[in-house]
Amino acid sequence: MTKYKLVGIGNAVVDVISHADDSFLDLMGIEKGIMQLIERDRGEVLYGAMKDRLQTPGGAVANTIAGVGALGLPTAFIGRVRDDSLGSFYAKSMQDSGTDFVNVPVSGGELPTSRCMIFVTPDGERSLNTYLGISTELGPGDVPDDVASGAEMMFLEGYLFDKDHGKEAFRQASRLTRAAGGKAGIAISDPFCVDRHRADFLDMIENELDYVIGNEHEIKSLFETDDLEAAMARTADMIDLMVCTRSGDGVTIIGNGQRHDIAVNKVTPVDATGAGDQFAAGFIYGLSTGRDLETCGRMGNLCAAEVISHIGPRPEADMKQQFAQAGLE
Repeated sequence: MTKYKLVGIGNAVVDVISHADDSFLDLMGIEKGIMQLIERDRGEVLYGAMKDRLQTPGGAVANTIAGVGALGLPTAFIGRVRDDSLGSFYAKSMQDSGTDFVNVPVSGGELPTSRCMIFVTPDGERSLNTYLGISTELGPGDVPDDVASGAEMMFLEGYLFDKDHGKEAFRQASRLTRAAGGKAGIAISDPFCVDRHRADFLDMIENELDYVIGNEHEIKSLFETDDLEAAMARTADMIDLMVCTRSGDGVTIIGNGQRHDIAVNKVTPVDATGAGDQFAAGFIYGLSTGRDLETCGRMGNLCAAEVISHIGPRPEADMKQQFAQAGLE
C-alpha cells in the first residue's frame, strides 16, 4: 500500500548562505554561478570567510521533497548524516517541516555531515561550494525497502552519480518503487555531473525511469550539443515525460504525445538558490494530485518565482494559497 506521495533520495546537505560581491569571489577563487565540489580544508576556509550566515537544511532533492511536504502531501527523504551538530540539525529540521527523515544519523566514523557554502551576489546568482562528507557513503543499504516500495513517486538526485554505490542506491530505489506500481524520476542536477557520467545517465533515463527534470544546460549536456530543440526531442524519445526549465524563457514539457511551452513572468531574483528545486516541487505536486501537464508546469513556475524572491532554498509563502489565487487549485 502506498505510504508516501513522494520519496526523495539524495545528498543531505546543510546549506550555509552568505552575501558576497564579485570581487570577493575572485579573491577566494570561487567560480561564479556553478556548484563546485571541495575538500574539507577548503570548506573550513570558506566557512570562516562568510560574514553573515543563514543555515538551512538543503540538498537539491531534499529541497524539492520539503516543498512538496509543505504543500501537505506525505513525503520522506532518504539521506545520510552523521550524529554531529549539523546532522542533528538536519534530521530535526526535516522532521519539523513534515517530511520523514528515514535514516538514523550515523554514530562514529570520520566523515562529518555534508555542508554547502553558498555565496549570493547582488545579481541574485549563487555560487555553491559543497563538501559532501558522509553523503559520499550513501548506498543501497541506506534505502529501506518499505519506504521505496511505499512511494507513489520516487525522485533521485543526479549529484549522487559521482559514487558507484550512490548509483546502486538509485537503481534499488527506482526498481522497488516501480515494481510496486509507482513512478521514478531524476533531477539531472548539473551539466558537469552529466559530463562525468553521461553513459550512466542516458542508460538510467532510458531504462530505469519514468520522468526527467533538467535545465537547458543539463539537457543539452546529455547529448553534447548546443541545439536545445534536438536535445529535448532526443530525451523525450527515451522517456515518458521530459521537463526542461529555461530560466526566464519558461519551461518545456513533453509527455503523453504532447508538447507544452509555458512562459514565466521575468523577475530579478533576490537569490536564485533553490529555483530548480522548487520548480520540481510544484510540478511534482501537480502530478501527484492529478493535474494536467500545463497546470503542473504553471505550479512549478509559481514555486520557483516564490523561492527566488527571498534568501534561502525553501518556500516561505503559502503556495497552496498562491495556486488558488492563480486559479490552479
